[in-house]
Amino acid sequence: MAKQYDVLFRLLLIGDSGVGKTCLLCRFTDNEFHSSHISTIGVDFKMKTIEVDGIKVRIQIWDTAGQERYQTITKQYYRRAQGIFLVYDISSERSYQHIMKWVSDVDEYAPEGVQKILIGNKADEEQKRQVGREQGQQLAREYGMDFYETSACTNLNIKESFTRLTELVLQAHRKELEGLRTRASHELALAELEEEEGKPEGPVNSSKTCWC
Repeated sequence: MAKQYDVLFRLLLIGDSGVGKTCLLCRFTDNEFHSSHISTIGVDFKMKTIEVDGIKVRIQIWDTAGQERYQTITKQYYRRAQGIFLVYDISSERSYQHIMKWVSDVDEYAPEGVQKILIGNKADEEQKRQVGREQGQQLAREYGMDFYETSACTNLNIKESFTRLTELVLQAHRKELEGLRTRASHELALAELEEEEGKPEGPVNSSKTCWC
């Protein structure tokens, strides 16, 4: 049976309550959108496997509560994240201003070298816009992050932003990936050799790397 994935890692969605983190997650993993959501309590997660540069990546995506009373719980999940989305709502200047606080939390609790992308969500609500696209781009430049405006409602830049963060994490772990490819090539050559020589050994297990 073909292996289900080559590598496994964790992405995190953080930002104020109500910016649409759960909607982003549901649109990406299930291609569903619900206009009304109950606020996330603590932490929830979903899984999805995508292929990037020929590598099957299993992503564990954690959706964190934005309310202050859950911060002690959610900060525990920063430590094992390889990639983080910092999300604000383009119709909420307040959520945009709070990105500075979220970045500070990431710097304090997340591992060094964690990959980050800034997301301006609810781009479909243009009439309610309080944060200009240029403001988002400028803030992303200041923090050295990629930037996307997204809409879970219209499916704008959902796949693109998740794929990009996955690419950044893979690039950051290039050495581990090279080792993975080397082991895979060695196992393939060994399996072919054993088949030619008629050796009774069982099949070689597929390698999987977990960066959780």
